[in-house]
Amino acid sequence: MDSGQDGVKRFWGQYAQCVATQGRTDDQVKEYVGWSEQFAKSVPGVPIRNRTAAQVHAFLNRTETAEGPARAAAARDALAILYRDFLRLDLKPRKATDAGISAAADRRCTPDELHKKWNDLLNSLRTEIRTRGYSIRTEHTYLQWVERFLMFHALKDPVRIGAGGIKEYLSYLAETRGVAAGTQNQALCALAFLYTSVLKMDPGEFSDFTRAKRPQRRPVVLTQEEVMSLMQHLEEPYSLMAGLLYGSGLRLMECVRLRVKDVDVVSRQISVRDGKGKKDRETMLADKYVKPMKEQIGKARKVFDQDRAKNIEGVYIWPSLDRKYPNAGKEWIWQYIFPAERLSVDPRTSKVRRHHIDENSLQKQVKAAAQRAGIAKLAHCHSLRHSFATHLLESGTDIRTVQELMGHADVSTTMIYTHVLNRPGFKVKSPADRWS
Repeated sequence: MDSGQDGVKRFWGQYAQCVATQGRTDDQVKEYVGWSEQFAKSVPGVPIRNRTAAQVHAFLNRTETAEGPARAAAARDALAILYRDFLRLDLKPRKATDAGISAAADRRCTPDELHKKWNDLLNSLRTEIRTRGYSIRTEHTYLQWVERFLMFHALKDPVRIGAGGIKEYLSYLAETRGVAAGTQNQALCALAFLYTSVLKMDPGEFSDFTRAKRPQRRPVVLTQEEVMSLMQHLEEPYSLMAGLLYGSGLRLMECVRLRVKDVDVVSRQISVRDGKGKKDRETMLADKYVKPMKEQIGKARKVFDQDRAKNIEGVYIWPSLDRKYPNAGKEWIWQYIFPAERLSVDPRTSKVRRHHIDENSLQKQVKAAAQRAGIAKLAHCHSLRHSFATHLLESGTDIRTVQELMGHADVSTTMIYTHVLNRPGFKVKSPADRWS
């Protein structure tokens, strides 16, 4: 292998190490290197360091068209780490021939000034999100949607884009991109936040945009036999985690974020803190999982003691609580019950700490277990939560009780499980079953 190839191999090896320090899994590291290598080959003859924002946007657009929004989001994150954390470069603004710079010239704004305004706007958006205590997922999602919106309008000043531009973009998502209703609503929330909370302005009326159709789908529910079969194909800690999804009705992130103080094995009770909609609730801990839970807490304690011996930074604590109790993150009761195997870098504070286990690993394990069990359904983590509610209703549990255990704000959300049961207040039998 010649020296040039050695240099390329070394470059991508160093980039892979950088991705790993950002808290990405081994599978994600490989995926991100693949995306970045594809991007490197997408514009022959132009070094990565000399690429423009327009070239990045074009690559991500092609990726989203060919691979879908989820894959494009991974590619976007890969390139963000490549430029921001590895190369430590800002993307070059578009050339003067590009539409965005032509618009800038009309406003007597140089490309560098335009690029600075764009970065300042995104930084203001990021600051506002963190000030309000939104999750890191919401931050990433809102930033991505605002970036796409600005690139769609050729980096024009969002104040000048206004209601007409918002309507045009949201309609484009539904008509041209064919996104799901939830995806379009996600973009709408991000843009509404940009204008009302960051720019402090009323963008005007744009409610008549083309809305993506929301399909009326019923949840995937497993039978009790299918749940048992699936559990038999899982190993710890994933069998316990899946058991909590089914046995306690937890959401995926509620499960991986469980802390020691949230579980009372004596009272058989789990406290869900800061769940969906910033709500707390109480649910049960099944007797079946008391012993596995005690064992898992014991394993987490060993990891905690090792980290304390090495004086590793404490776990993530909400900023307001961290200011009030600076050492809370180093206390045992605040530790995650399902800690990650490796340390990671907190993307907001750059501190090296131990986070909770990656939720993607549980999703992959449940999907693989369902396939090994021969379950002919699109079974996933949330199917276990759906099954929890359905089986409670089947056993005669009051729907209001199920609503509280599920953490639903409105009973109408819980009512969907009565449709799955096909028992709207009484048992319905097929007329074919009445034949003698």
